[in-house]
Amino acid sequence: MARTKRTWQEKLADAKAKEDLPHTFHCDKTGKHFVVPNPAEVEAEMRAVRKGKVKTIKQICDKLAEAHGTEVCCPMTTGIFAWIISHAADEAEQAGRKRVVPWWRTVKTRGELNPKYPGGVDAQRARLEDEGHTIEQRGKKFFVAGA
Repeated sequence: MARTKRTWQEKLADAKAKEDLPHTFHCDKTGKHFVVPNPAEVEAEMRAVRKGKVKTIKQICDKLAEAHGTEVCCPMTTGIFAWIISHAADEAEQAGRKRVVPWWRTVKTRGELNPKYPGGVDAQRARLEDEGHTIEQRGKKFFVAGA
């Protein structure tokens, strides 16, 4: 029997149910105190970005590291959670929900648009431009001007 593909909302719910997150520890490799955030924390930071503004994954990491009293927050885990959250929000919007996490306002470090978000760079670019942002192309990548 074929397995049913899980929805993004189910994947997000599973990630939020992880009891071991957030997890803080001392990293022997870097010598720094480190936090792996909970996806609910990442979602709250993404939800807090107001219209006309953007927030980078680095800014989210810096805020979460400070909130947990650590020096570093895992940018890879934060980015993965942002990716899941973006798809779950898009899925909810497609189902008719009006208020969703404004995932398009979360960009990669240095203001780069994320091709892994729903609809790729084109969808993120269109939403950001609708909110008044200027998008610049540098080579094959796109960036929010001034971010």
